[in-house]
Amino acid sequence: MTEKDTHPSSTHPPLPPTSEDDQFNRLRLLRSRRVGISTYQRLLIEHGTAQNALAALPEVARAAGVSKYEICPEGVVVAEMRAAQRAGATLVAQGSKAYPAALAALSDAPPFLWALGDTTLLSRPAIAMVGARNASSLGTRMARALARELGEAGYVITSGLARGIDAAAHLAALDTGTIAVQAGGVDVIYPAENTGLAHDIAAQGLRLSEQPMGLQPMARHFPARNRIISGLSYATVVVEAAAKSGSLITARDALDIGRDVLAVPGHPMDARASGCNMLIRDGATLVRNAADVLEALAPIAPQTEPELPLEPPATPPKDRRSLTETAALHQMILDRLGPAPLAEDQLIRDLGTGAEKVAPALLDLELEGVIDRAPGGLLSRAS
Repeated sequence: MTEKDTHPSSTHPPLPPTSEDDQFNRLRLLRSRRVGISTYQRLLIEHGTAQNALAALPEVARAAGVSKYEICPEGVVVAEMRAAQRAGATLVAQGSKAYPAALAALSDAPPFLWALGDTTLLSRPAIAMVGARNASSLGTRMARALARELGEAGYVITSGLARGIDAAAHLAALDTGTIAVQAGGVDVIYPAENTGLAHDIAAQGLRLSEQPMGLQPMARHFPARNRIISGLSYATVVVEAAAKSGSLITARDALDIGRDVLAVPGHPMDARASGCNMLIRDGATLVRNAADVLEALAPIAPQTEPELPLEPPATPPKDRRSLTETAALHQMILDRLGPAPLAEDQLIRDLGTGAEKVAPALLDLELEGVIDRAPGGLLSRAS
């Protein structure tokens, strides 16, 4: 019952929950132990309703070798719903009218999003802007200028509420529309220094999270958040980024789903620009100002008539691996891991396989308890 890099073709977009009970049961299914998005989708297809899937889940777990399995207690979901009500958050279900079309195109689109703020922003075309947390003065000035001018051109600015470039972009786009995607619960503000900004975004823009209410963010939640940032957006602009950074993960996610990646160049001796310079070397559009971004995105520019929604760029088909191929990749990963921690980026380079294939396999192995993930993206064999 682990997450595989295969996704049922008939789940995009799925039908929205048809009643409050159905929505409650779907959320309970998703919150059950070892049920990720792929398993959630498969169970709904195989059993028809969330209620039937919940009933079948213990037997599915036993067949996967998991004994004494218990589904998510009803009280957990009730508590989550009450926490959302206290925070003023609303639940946006995949397949509903409010769910963003660009995000629905992802094979691993989150079934539910907690939203705090103006959900109408989800229907507008968006551009992601990401970059270094320890951004330079020039970098933050560039982020503010780009966000302000792109917002004035009709785009919503999406980012991750981090310090540095993220915060500068959100702040500059408050008046025109900005979406902050959070790694933890939508009611948990991280970092604390952005508390004021987070409250302003909830009042004037939108905060989103796929995580349960109250969840404190951990290192492993940030790559999942990054895929939502890029998935919401028609393009990702990287302002400053080191050669190994979360911003490059977001850019890689964008490329994997066929979205444009653009980058602001920097001095070759500045480590904060090395990631951007690498992206440009590898084919990303070079950005000097907002006009460069608008020129690159001219084919999908916002329309003057808002009632004519834009179609999101087509998502290239995901590779589908057989069980044999998946098992082989799992073994290749385990062969390269030992008790000493190894960086995930280094493992991907050693395997010579794309991150879009390795990441789901790592999640499989982590859920199975055979590998451990430490802060900083370090992996090791479980003892």
